[in-house]
Amino acid sequence: MVKLAITFLNMQTRNLIASFTLGITLAAIPVLQSHALEEKTPNLYNFIGYNSQGEKVSINYSTSSFTGKPLFNYQEQKQTLNFAGDEIRTVDTEIGTLVTVTIKKTVDTGNTTFTLLIPRVNLAYSNEVKVETKGITTINRFSVIPQFNQGQKQIYTTISLKGTAQSVAF
Repeated sequence: MVKLAITFLNMQTRNLIASFTLGITLAAIPVLQSHALEEKTPNLYNFIGYNSQGEKVSINYSTSSFTGKPLFNYQEQKQTLNFAGDEIRTVDTEIGTLVTVTIKKTVDTGNTTFTLLIPRVNLAYSNEVKVETKGITTINRFSVIPQFNQGQKQIYTTISLKGTAQSVAF
C-alpha cells in the first residue's frame, strides 16, 4: 500500500512538473497583436462604360453628401441627369446593392429606369479600389389601352462598367 502511494505521488509530481514546464514555455511565446483587416466600405462610386450604340455612359453615385442625402449622376452623350434623396432607390440583395433611378418618364407609355449593381467592397487600409460591375437599363412598358398591356412588360439592356469605389469625407 505504501508502494502504491509513493508511485501515485511520483506520478502526480511528474504531471505537475510537466504542467509547470508547459506553462513557462507558453508564457515565453510572444503574443502578437491581431492585424485583422479593418472593414471599411466606400461611399463614392465612379464608373464609365459604353452603351449598345457605342456612346459613353458615366455614372457617379455617392451614398451620402454634405447635405446627408445620397446623390446619383447619370450622363450619356445626349443627357445629364442628377438625382438626390428619395429619387434614388436602393435594395440590398445577395449579389450586392441595387441602386435605381428613373431616367425617362412618360405619362401614357411607361418609364425607363437605370439600375447600378454595387458589389460588396472592403477598402481595408486603402481609400480607393478598382471595381467592375453592371448597369441595367429597364424599359417598363405601359399603355392606357388595356389590350396593349399584354406580354412582356419589361425589356432589359445591360452595360459593363469599370471604375472606382472610394471613401471620402463629407
